[in-house]
Amino acid sequence: MTDKVTAFKQALGNYPTGVTVVTAYNDVNEPIGLTVNSFASVSIDPLLILWSLDKKSQLHPLFCNADKFAVNILANDQTQLCTVFSSKIPDRFAQVKWSSSLHGLPILHDTLATLQCETFKKVDAGDHTIFIGHVLAIDNAQKEPLLYHRRHIGQIPTSFYE
Repeated sequence: MTDKVTAFKQALGNYPTGVTVVTAYNDVNEPIGLTVNSFASVSIDPLLILWSLDKKSQLHPLFCNADKFAVNILANDQTQLCTVFSSKIPDRFAQVKWSSSLHGLPILHDTLATLQCETFKKVDAGDHTIFIGHVLAIDNAQKEPLLYHRRHIGQIPTSFYE
């Protein structure tokens, strides 16, 4: 690994992010999903968000074929969801509580928020694809977020707000 790549990984590994699970249905109407921390807002008008996926992921072609997806923003008590959807478990949805939404998307229960999106654009970006979604529906709960920092997941310390 080059020094620049090592420095890049160190810099971004020290940048705290929220944790999401992106979900959709595949071509045979089975739910698919994976843990994602490369999530960001893009635009207010129209409402757009983005996330990215490594082209080597076995789910990559399935998300590329999906015309919509949901971003489930995890709450601080949902470490188990993060772990399940970042694992190699074949049927991740059998391990969690979820349901199908009115927009026809698999939605995880009790999250901090869920953004249901139609795929607005897919952008080729090196070894990843960036998925830009047009937000169709938003569900919010009054919860604290789950964070990812230095390969650890956890909640915001209460001292942060003092």
